[in-house]
Amino acid sequence: MTIAAQMRTIAKAAKAASRKLAAAEGRVRQQSLLNMAGLLGQNAAAIFAANAKDLEAARKNGLDSAKLDRLTITQGVLDSMIQGCREVAAMSDPVGEIESMKKRPNGMLVGRMRVPLGVVAMIFESRPNAAVDAAVLCIKSGNAAILRGGSEAFHSIKALTKVVHEALESAGLPKGCVQVPPTTDREAVSALLKLDEFIDVVIPRGGEGLIRAVVEQASMPVLKHYKGVCHTFVDQSADLARAVVIIHNAKVQRPGTCNALECLLVHQAVARKLLPKVAKTLGEAGVQFKCCKASLPLMAPHAQAAARSDWGQEFLGLTLAVKVVADLDEALEHIAQHGSNHTEAILTESHQNAMRFTREADASMVAVNASTRLNDGGELGLGAEVGISTTKLHAYGPMGVRELTSAKFVVLGQGQIRQ
Repeated sequence: MTIAAQMRTIAKAAKAASRKLAAAEGRVRQQSLLNMAGLLGQNAAAIFAANAKDLEAARKNGLDSAKLDRLTITQGVLDSMIQGCREVAAMSDPVGEIESMKKRPNGMLVGRMRVPLGVVAMIFESRPNAAVDAAVLCIKSGNAAILRGGSEAFHSIKALTKVVHEALESAGLPKGCVQVPPTTDREAVSALLKLDEFIDVVIPRGGEGLIRAVVEQASMPVLKHYKGVCHTFVDQSADLARAVVIIHNAKVQRPGTCNALECLLVHQAVARKLLPKVAKTLGEAGVQFKCCKASLPLMAPHAQAAARSDWGQEFLGLTLAVKVVADLDEALEHIAQHGSNHTEAILTESHQNAMRFTREADASMVAVNASTRLNDGGELGLGAEVGISTTKLHAYGPMGVRELTSAKFVVLGQGQIRQ
């Protein structure tokens, strides 16, 4: 069987399974997630062993530190997967929920019912726990999932999918609800992206190159973000001691993620007080700074002059662009020119400036006096996420259970006809 034929078989089976999953009672889908939580813990040794194989091969192939970090399944990562299963299981079931029922002048009732999207294909790199996040959210929301991870995570994803299948079958659901192509050949991705008759939406999760390749090839809708160029603006009224803590967390806590801080904008009135403290605190953590002319002398010895290309750059490491701005207007203008609609933050004690920033900064999450790292499904109460969308159409921000459903119109009548 060719790879194209194999992918068609998988997609067709997923479409059939999606109907059974959507029709299943919410308690059945919930039970499969609780089963999964228990089985992940019981199979920890096998999961760690499979992940060790992937890590060994990745190091031999020269994967960089950021990708190695995303590839690694630690006990903490496994515990987060287990917690995510339980949190999503405990959420209210959106499938079949009828909202905004209204009575029309002719007496008929018009409402909207939440329904699954159908079959969700997720193409992702490095992070094997993304397979479990996607499986959990898709099962809860009644969607079948086709999960195609990077070849570097092949053994890890295989071990995790085995657990998912056991959890589904123990709850009486077909294991075809979650499928993983049994090949690392890139042709499999190209084949899947042409199967819009079976696959309803594709979600790429990885680097900008992967996402653009998926967008170019896909014949179905794509929910995506290209990159995370996240800014934090420190206003003249900000609590500077608190600002240093927030900036440190946003940049250093996990610099290889899409919600890590990439550019710091500082009001000129507080630059001399704040920037030396930022340079010392973040510099001790290994951060290098790309600075504008005004900030460069304030941030030695870890600073160098910024190039024009450093504005709007996603560094995905311990590098931070720094710019002194005249006011909130200039900060918003810089974000409009160089942001990626992902995450923006303002540190301020001015309610007026905070509210203006939340209105005018165009991003899937806007934060006031908080770290950009909080733009995450788990942190925002979604339990888990399949990715962060900056496309605006259908979903904007982390995509959890509700974002994996749509709404169809439901009409309840007593013989009404069109006049």
